[in-house]
Formats: sequence, C-alpha cells, structure tokens
Amino acid sequence: MKVLLLGGTAEARQVAALLVAEPGVEVVSSLAGRTLEARLPEGAVRQGGFGGVPGLVDWLRAESVDAVVDATHPFAATMTAHAVAATASIGLPLLVLRRPGWREKPGDRWVWVDSAAEAAAVLRSLGARAFLTIGRQGLGAFADAGVWMLARCVDAPTPRPAWCELILDRGPYELAGELDLLRRHRIDVLVTKDSGGDLTAAKLEAARKVGIPVVVIRRPLLPDGVRTVASADQVVGWLRDHR
Repeated sequence: MKVLLLGGTAEARQVAALLVAEPGVEVVSSLAGRTLEARLPEGAVRQGGFGGVPGLVDWLRAESVDAVVDATHPFAATMTAHAVAATASIGLPLLVLRRPGWREKPGDRWVWVDSAAEAAAVLRSLGARAFLTIGRQGLGAFADAGVWMLARCVDAPTPRPAWCELILDRGPYELAGELDLLRRHRIDVLVTKDSGGDLTAAKLEAARKVGIPVVVIRRPLLPDGVRTVASADQVVGWLRDHR
C-alpha cells in the first residue's frame, strides 16, 4: 500500500514514523517547503507544491498512490481543499488528521475572530503592546494596527517588516520563558491562531497568569464530509482498514 502523507507538522512526523515501521506500507511525506530547515520525517520525502489540483491528481496517478493522509497545519486550508478535490476526482480514500483546538480555561480572556485582519482591527481596544504568534504569513494585516508589536516566527518574512520587533524562534516553549518574554516586553495583549497542541500552548497559560487578553483566530472550516481523526495511532488503524 502506497500512502501520500501531506505533512509539515509534529503529528505528521509521528504518522511517518509509525508507517515506516508498518509492514506492507510505503509512505511518502510531502512538505510544502515554506519553512527553512524544516524537521524532516522518517521515510521518503518530497518538497514543494504539486501545481494545484490537476498537478496533485497527475502525481497521485503517476505514483500509483492508494490512499492520502492530510496531516498539514490546521490553517493550511488550500492544501486540504486540493487534497479533497483531487482524491474525490479519482476515487482515492482520504483521511484528515487534525489536533484538537485549544479551549478556554477559568481566568482566560479570549476574543475570537475569523481572520488576521479582524484581529488587527480589535487590537487598539485591547492593549498598547501586542505579541503576535501567528507565523510569518498574515503578518502584513497588522502593519497599520496602531500599537507596538513583537512578532515571533520560525523564519523571517520577506521583506522583513520594519513596523514590529521580530523574534526568530521555534517551539516547544516553556511557561517560564513565555512569562519572562511577556513581562520583559510589557506585553498587554497576545494574538494567536487556534493551532492546538502542546508545543506552543505555554503562551496561553502565561497570558492567563499575567491577566492579559488573547485574540484567537478561528480555524478555517474543513470541507463537508471529510473523515477526520485526532491521533497518529488512529491514522494507522484507518489505513489497516483500507488495505
């Protein structure tokens, strides 16, 4: 059984490690190539786009793929849409692995929005010094937000923004470090995406402890009818059922 694993996340690396050890399964992990020095999964890897739905369909046919697992980031909506359309057009089974989103806890002060632009629009009503943790894509929406900003990204945006202070770093992050960062920069509002998972969740606890509001960008909705699971083990079980 040959499996295309759309990856780039910690969960995708977990799936790849399990499938490499699974008898009778050949897995190829596909990375978009947007992150420099990305952490590579076990097994075969391809990097770069497919050329939209037609290119993905051609690749799936040429490589005689039997199933597709989408374990991309919860905000990689375009790739997921392409995977849904391509697999449906040629009748391949598709499974989407999505880590659960974050949930508010007692003491949280969350403001939910639907986009980076909406997040930027509410900043001035919430604080004067913002910490942006949304990655480099979408940062441009905050250029005219009218507050001082600190942005943390894995890779620097191009061109490098002059309107914010930039930190280049990669998780996981610990509570002590996040608390120190918030206090040292006098942050009074945090902006994040509902990425979920534990690698970057410490910032939410830190915001709770210092009592600042958090602007949370909602995840894009998955296409109707898509089968989803929440763990790497569930992916392996699903693939066994389709062999």
